[in-house]
Amino acid sequence: MWWVYALLSALFAALTAIFAKIGVSNMNSNLATAIRTVVILLVAWGIVLARNETKGITTLSRQNLLFLVISGITTGLSWVFYFKALQMGKVSQVAPVDKLSIALTIILSAVFLKEVMTARVLAGALLIIAGTLVLIK
Repeated sequence: MWWVYALLSALFAALTAIFAKIGVSNMNSNLATAIRTVVILLVAWGIVLARNETKGITTLSRQNLLFLVISGITTGLSWVFYFKALQMGKVSQVAPVDKLSIALTIILSAVFLKEVMTARVLAGALLIIAGTLVLIK
């Protein structure tokens, strides 16, 4: 069932790129990122509150909080650079290059999380990197 959610994520990420490109035109990309972030904040907390899932907040460890904060910072930086790239470039080039994060995630998961990198996973990562290089040139 995880793959259904992953496909939905990919669909909404694709729509995000299209809508963001239209939305960021003729405005400051950092302001666009800030507006988008507020919307995401409201949607995320709306879901948590609607599903009554706030009770888990008291069980978070310091490690949970630390890494969620770090993840939030890296997400924010990713969005800042993504919106700037969208403002300057074609969405058909920026979005695929942004997805180089897939190959980087595969490599970093092996290094930091000790996940096994099979030949198939490595081949997929290399194909993503090759495709990104084709799009950049």
